[in-house]
Amino acid sequence: MLRRLYDWTMSLAARKSAETWLAVIAFVESSIFLVPADVLYLPMALARPARAWRYAMIASVASVLGGIAGWFLGYYAFETVARPILEFYGKYEAFDELRKSVDYQTIILLLITSGFAHLPPIKIVTILSGVAHVNIWLFIVSAIITRGGRFLLLAWLLRRYGEPIRDFIEKRLGQIALAGAALLIVLYVAYRFLLH
Repeated sequence: MLRRLYDWTMSLAARKSAETWLAVIAFVESSIFLVPADVLYLPMALARPARAWRYAMIASVASVLGGIAGWFLGYYAFETVARPILEFYGKYEAFDELRKSVDYQTIILLLITSGFAHLPPIKIVTILSGVAHVNIWLFIVSAIITRGGRFLLLAWLLRRYGEPIRDFIEKRLGQIALAGAALLIVLYVAYRFLLH
């Protein structure tokens, strides 16, 4: 199923309505969809490099709005809407374990790591943020910084290096984002240690 979703998402890049689809995919990725918007963003930006920044802004705005929708699902409709979605994707057990093992500050850290590196998947953290009643304004600011930062970084890399960077992005960006997320976690732990 995931492969079919991936292939279908990739096929959208060639359509005249690609920008609309980019916004839709970025929106639903942040709350209910499995395939990241990068899958659509990359071929679009490579096909029309002059529009890479425009596409990055579309994806960023839609992703933040989708994250807000995920937050509202967690806050107001967890049992009726969000839980069935998580169960459909087989993610409910992981979500429930995460929910029981994290505190408010850890959720903020997860917002950063999931926004930049999809670790854990952004939809899990947006819903979890609503369930945990993370301040909506703090949530929005973190989503703007992390999701916007991710897409703008991709735009910069594609504009600077073009097609040769595509292979690197597809194969290594997750690892680089993971290393950045690990650094953020280490800094957070050090900060917490120094406070106590």
